[in-house]
Amino acid sequence: MKRISVLIVDDISDTRDSIRRLLQFEDDIEVMGEVGSGSEAILFAERNPPDIILMDVNMPEMDGIRTTELLAQRAPECSVVLMSVQGEPAYLRRAMMAGAREYIVKPFTGDELATIIAKVHEMDQRKREVVGKQINEINDPKKLDSQIISFFSTKGGVGNTTLATNLAVQLASSGKWRVLLIDLNLQFGDVAVFLNLIPKRSIADLTQNGTIKYSEIQSYFLTHSSGLQVLAAPTRPEYAELVTAEHVEQILSEVKGKFDFIICDNVSRFDDVSLVSFDASTQIWLVLAMDVPTLKNAKLSLEVIEGLHHTSKVQVVLNRSSKEMGMDPQDVEKSLNIKISHEIMSDGRALVAALNQGVPFVLSHPLSKASEGIRKMASKLISSQGVEAKNEVEEQGHTIPKPLKGLRRVFGF
Repeated sequence: MKRISVLIVDDISDTRDSIRRLLQFEDDIEVMGEVGSGSEAILFAERNPPDIILMDVNMPEMDGIRTTELLAQRAPECSVVLMSVQGEPAYLRRAMMAGAREYIVKPFTGDELATIIAKVHEMDQRKREVVGKQINEINDPKKLDSQIISFFSTKGGVGNTTLATNLAVQLASSGKWRVLLIDLNLQFGDVAVFLNLIPKRSIADLTQNGTIKYSEIQSYFLTHSSGLQVLAAPTRPEYAELVTAEHVEQILSEVKGKFDFIICDNVSRFDDVSLVSFDASTQIWLVLAMDVPTLKNAKLSLEVIEGLHHTSKVQVVLNRSSKEMGMDPQDVEKSLNIKISHEIMSDGRALVAALNQGVPFVLSHPLSKASEGIRKMASKLISSQGVEAKNEVEEQGHTIPKPLKGLRRVFGF
């Protein structure tokens, strides 16, 4: 008879040890692992789903309630039993609403814990017999048809990273979409800072492990409280040289089909990595500000993108739009001879405060004009599903041209 596999999640190592000892004498229960945070629990469950997850409620970074909500989306085959020293009905209601199957109050005995685990597992077995294979088919990530959106700006300071992170969080927080944000500003990427995440390992560490496969890439993701997965940039500028265009091409190839939306935050120049990102993308979002130098560079960038045969992928995003800038969106469209696809209104100092706190403004200031603009961007992206762009990519085949060849074609060297 197969033993019930259990994952223990608690930020205190002594508590994890105590729970493991309580269960070690249960013949029908096997502790397959233990982790100290919600994000680690999600990564563990996605790679090797246990039958039962024993989850502490009070944890730093991401509490057990929020982690349970994310697990319901990322690893629906796992059942969560929440553990807490608080037994008030309010906590019980929150636990059940988050998707937990049971709730146990600390301290508890080994018999109490084993009984609850057996009860939850038995209910799960009955459910699987009725539902059959339908759950796995619905939640099979290999069936996802990914959209890859490359954010690009002509120079720093126009809000490229701000828009990329806020759009990613807006999409992920709905709970309907699997979203990955990749920081491809390899020397000075700030995605992790904008999300108040501390990367233990980055894309540079990933590239040093030989063959890049999705099963390995998963262990390098950071999980934001919105449910967003993040692949962070190197922690130091000198580590950027460890990541090549070929590495990025492999990563994008592996993650494609595992997420609904993959958002790449690119550096503000045409380099090998940016060109690989453009080639793999279904859409390229060119972020502009309302000033003459930015528009001059944007016009040049559009010419380069046309030479790379990616014009059909381009969507122009006008950031910090304001009548006080001495021009209006129509002036921008006439200057660039292209329609503005998305417009984000200027919204003052409040958004700067949100940035300094590491909180996306769509969460800290949901009623702001900028947040409204992000929601409209997300709505358009979801409704379009990038059909035309995807068909074009499929017609061109799956071969991605070498970046340097693309540059030679444009600049003639």
